[in-house]
Amino acid sequence: MEKKATLTLPDGKKIDFPVLSGSIGPDVVDIRALYGQTGAFTYDPGFMSTASCNSTITYIDGDKGVLLYRGYPIEQLAVHCDFLEVCFLLLYGELPTQKEKDEFVGMVTNHTMLHEQINRFFTGFRRDAHPMATMVGVVGALSAFYHDSLDINDPRHREVAAFRLIAKMPTITAMAYKYNTGQPFMYPQNNLSYSANFMRMMFGTPCEEYRINDVLVRALDRIFILHADHEQNASTSTVRLSGSSGANPFACIAAGIACLWGPAHGGANEACLQMLEQIGDASKVGEFIKQVKDKNSHVRLMGFGHRVYKNYDPRAKLMRETCHEVLNELGLANDRLFELAIALEKIALEDDYFVERKLYPNVDFYSGIVQRAIGIPTSMFTCIFALARTVGWIAQWKEMIVDPDQKIGRPRQLYQGKTQRDVTPIGKRG
Repeated sequence: MEKKATLTLPDGKKIDFPVLSGSIGPDVVDIRALYGQTGAFTYDPGFMSTASCNSTITYIDGDKGVLLYRGYPIEQLAVHCDFLEVCFLLLYGELPTQKEKDEFVGMVTNHTMLHEQINRFFTGFRRDAHPMATMVGVVGALSAFYHDSLDINDPRHREVAAFRLIAKMPTITAMAYKYNTGQPFMYPQNNLSYSANFMRMMFGTPCEEYRINDVLVRALDRIFILHADHEQNASTSTVRLSGSSGANPFACIAAGIACLWGPAHGGANEACLQMLEQIGDASKVGEFIKQVKDKNSHVRLMGFGHRVYKNYDPRAKLMRETCHEVLNELGLANDRLFELAIALEKIALEDDYFVERKLYPNVDFYSGIVQRAIGIPTSMFTCIFALARTVGWIAQWKEMIVDPDQKIGRPRQLYQGKTQRDVTPIGKRG
């Protein structure tokens, strides 16, 4: 039996709307006919109660702390798969066989280099430019170099664009870092894994051989997996909205990077690390917590709570384990910031003030410490996030392109400005 929701208007008129059910998750009231039948819009700032699309990629249950990629729990993927397997899953819906993985890795590997003129494009930026500013510019400029993959209506073009973006993002990210530090660019070395190649491009120099540390490579690979997609967040919605106009994939991903740069989105782990630095050491946690609780204080607790998760962020537990592994490997088990983070986490999980508000640690709480230990500066944290999220953006963009219900994005508004009035000649104003 078809489910319906009935809306009663102020004049007493009643209108029925279909209620759609997903495979899991809450039902959705289909209000597409609302304006046509009533002349009214809905009002939902921040789209807190609005499903903007139909998707089969990622599912989140914030109350239960569940994150699924194509139905697979993130906890299993982070333990049993590497990043490129997860990329394949997000793009194609299933985990690859060994043969499929080998072919996929080969395709990505063949696209890791940048056009040599793009390398020179970096010199147009100031040396002290924020790496995210550089990333937005360079990724957007890819459409000026790869004209053979810009037809969004051609499945082959979409496929090639996807491979190029996934493959070239580590190269672009590493170059943004190298340019910022004044070191020479390191070209990709395609006999290395995706994450190992990225670390070499980041930290290697031409004057000596870079030594791969498998523990650190695996930690970075896990960071990539945990950040690969997260449903219809701000940057993903930006990519979809940009794509709905028919913009090319490189422009859409650049738009996503720009949105991710916001401190309320991708900049959260950087803000969390800055908070820990400001606290100083574990002995000052008690005083800091008092300031957080004080309504008259402007002190905020970063790295706790989440717009979606009202339970423990499933990615945080995995990131905490990775944090231990990295610090032990580097002899930093007594790291001041990590000890401080553990002390802060303990109080927050036991204190009624935080428990009642469900302010549990999120993935950003630990990922900043891990990246800092690996040697990644805070200015690059959001760039790493963008690198990882690129595959999710592409998967969402590709899904949107072939969705028969997709239309160009055009949110409505509640207008509360002046009503129509006439222009007064300038001499008679005032």
